[in-house]
Amino acid sequence: MNKLSCFKAYDIRGKLGTELDNEIAYKIGRAYGQIYQPKTVVIGCDIRLTSEDLKQATIQGLNDAGVNVLDLGMTGTEEVYFGAFHLDVQGGIEITASHNPMDYNGMKLVRENARPIGADSGLKEIQALAESEAFQTVETKGTTIPYNILPEYIDHLMTYISPSKIRPLKLVMNAGNGAAGHVVDAIEDKFKQLNIPVEFIKIHNEPNGHFPNGIPNPILIENRSSTRDAVLVHGADMGIAWDGDFDRCFLFDEKGQFIEGYYIVGLLAQAFLLKQAGEKIVHDPRLVWNTFDIVEQFKGEAIQSQSGHSFIKEKMREQNAVYGGEMSAHHYFRDFAYCDSGMIPWLLAVSVLSETQKPLSALVEEMIEKFPCSGEINFKVQDTQSTIQKIFDHFADQNPSIDRTDGVSLDFGAWRFNVRESNTEPLLRLNIESRLDQNPRPMQDYVDELTKLIQN
Repeated sequence: MNKLSCFKAYDIRGKLGTELDNEIAYKIGRAYGQIYQPKTVVIGCDIRLTSEDLKQATIQGLNDAGVNVLDLGMTGTEEVYFGAFHLDVQGGIEITASHNPMDYNGMKLVRENARPIGADSGLKEIQALAESEAFQTVETKGTTIPYNILPEYIDHLMTYISPSKIRPLKLVMNAGNGAAGHVVDAIEDKFKQLNIPVEFIKIHNEPNGHFPNGIPNPILIENRSSTRDAVLVHGADMGIAWDGDFDRCFLFDEKGQFIEGYYIVGLLAQAFLLKQAGEKIVHDPRLVWNTFDIVEQFKGEAIQSQSGHSFIKEKMREQNAVYGGEMSAHHYFRDFAYCDSGMIPWLLAVSVLSETQKPLSALVEEMIEKFPCSGEINFKVQDTQSTIQKIFDHFADQNPSIDRTDGVSLDFGAWRFNVRESNTEPLLRLNIESRLDQNPRPMQDYVDELTKLIQN
């Protein structure tokens, strides 16, 4: 039995050739079909050079397990999610490595109604069957037909805005040569049909699996300049940049400043609670104080969850939360079957900009001022667990309050931090925040102290 190392906590991600190839993709498709026995599933893939072949191998596995497939073609992950809850199907698979390096690929799997499949909800069973290859022979193989989900998906996105209320705006859209370009084009066309006075300035809009402008991952500082520069050159009201499968979007204000995903969680929580006080907002434990503040201010209920899409979605379903946000720029919506979307957040931001008549910078500056944060800092370390223990031991005598929802969070009253192991890469992730009204120390002091501790 060949052990498969591409199975992670909430998706499949692996190095091409060694951890993931067409043969492994076939086995995963076959295992998925045999375990869940869906009648039909939707499947799509991102723009990576290997994605189409991996998709075809997965389709073959599904068909050989007796499953019919609707092939959505080149899509972002959320188009597969949308298909999985909108169409009469019983599951979906997106072939994507999101923001991982060029030599990686992967899959995101969902069941009926786009319910996530993670390590605790079916992924281990798929792994075990794919490893054992104890596949049953079916009498009737499945069929595959192409399906264009785009028109229905765009119509759904339009339900999050009131077209007549949108004021004239200029937006920079940076698809990063990933999968987002075709959706940007379709939304632009729909806006023109509805006479919505928004001008789209599109950069790196053409899908290109060679990624001539770098892997689309705007969370990396070195990948932000093209969006920032375009905002400034064109005098835009906002910049939007996506990762490769566009399930994450990143916002830049009218000054070209990148807005940490943490504060976008507060902004979107506010947007929902203004409509309906008392709603539940799910958040991850990396940075929390601004979210607590906003949710309390607008009379909602904040609920903490472990990071990662399958964990957040399960918690939202359990609590019937209207919205869930992660500081990593994943945003989840009850009306989108609790799935994450990289298109809904910027549409909601456009609504807030229009309704408040305020620039984006003004909407977030107060949050940033009250609760400064470091942004996520990643470290490559030899042994993540022993490094976390070293940090824990270092601060033990300061008697912080401790939370182990995800990694370790230590709260000292005037400042706090979370340190956790990445679920997708061999990295240690650090996030620090402070309360400005209680804290004379600059953020960089904390960053320096923890960096020194981690690297020594």
